[in-house]
Amino acid sequence: MNTMTKHASIELHDLRLATKIGTYGPAHVIPREHVLDLTLILAPGLVQIAADNMALVFDYDPLIEDIERIAAAHHFETQEYLISCIAQACATYAEVADLEIYLRKGPVRSGSGTLGLRLTLSAADVAALRTRSAPSA
Repeated sequence: MNTMTKHASIELHDLRLATKIGTYGPAHVIPREHVLDLTLILAPGLVQIAADNMALVFDYDPLIEDIERIAAAHHFETQEYLISCIAQACATYAEVADLEIYLRKGPVRSGSGTLGLRLTLSAADVAALRTRSAPSA
């Protein structure tokens, strides 16, 4: 008996965001880049479609544009707040059930290393976001 629930996902990897995060002094290593990975869980019917028609699928381009706009909106103190703003933006799309956001920066020390944060939200978490007001990015 197969107990696995069917789902579909859209996966975005290695999107370099034009953003500024953090406050750095003269002796600190300033990250050259902030990179986003995003996984959105959708109903299978938005991926397994009967015809080659954009009206049958989730159009992710507006969401990516929203994320780029949010990231460039102002200087963020924390990666955590930017991730929170991105999660809120994802929740505005009814097609998105679960989601996972991974944001990383680099270099961390001596020109090497990446440091990242991951946020995974269930369908219940995303539904709860829909009832909250958006963070002011």
